[in-house]
Amino acid sequence: MSTNHAETISQPAGFGGVDTVAAAPARQAYQVLHFAFAAAPILAGFDKFLHLLVNWDQYLAPWIVNLSPIQPHSLMLAVGVVEIAAGLLVAIKPRIGAWIVFAWLWGIILNLVTYPGYFDIALRDFGLSLGALALAQLSKDFS
Repeated sequence: MSTNHAETISQPAGFGGVDTVAAAPARQAYQVLHFAFAAAPILAGFDKFLHLLVNWDQYLAPWIVNLSPIQPHSLMLAVGVVEIAAGLLVAIKPRIGAWIVFAWLWGIILNLVTYPGYFDIALRDFGLSLGALALAQLSKDFS
C-alpha cells in the first residue's frame, strides 16, 4: 500500500520533467487558486455596482477621498472595473494576473490600515495576497 498521492510516471525532476508525486497536489492547488483569484475579483468588481454584498464605499479611507478629484462612489465604480479586469487577466494569463492581484491587494491593505476599524479586513487581505503570490509562483509550472 502506497501513501503517495500519485505514482511517479514522468522523468525525474532533475532531468527536466516534473515529479508527478509532487505535481498532482501542486496542480490541484494551482487550479483552486486559479479559479478563486479569477472569480473573486470579478464578483467583487461587479458588486461595486450592485451593492448586494456590502456598500463598498464605506471602505474608502478619507485621505484617499481627499486626494481624489473623483467622487467617492464613482471612484469605487472605477475600482470595480479594475477588479473585473484583474480577474479576467488572472483567468487568461494567471502568471501576470496573479501579480496584478497581489499588488492590488496591497493597495487595499494600505487603504485599510490607514482607516481605523478595518484592521481585520486588512489582515484577511494580507492572507489573500499570500494566496495570489502562491498562484503567481505555481503558474510558472502550470499555466
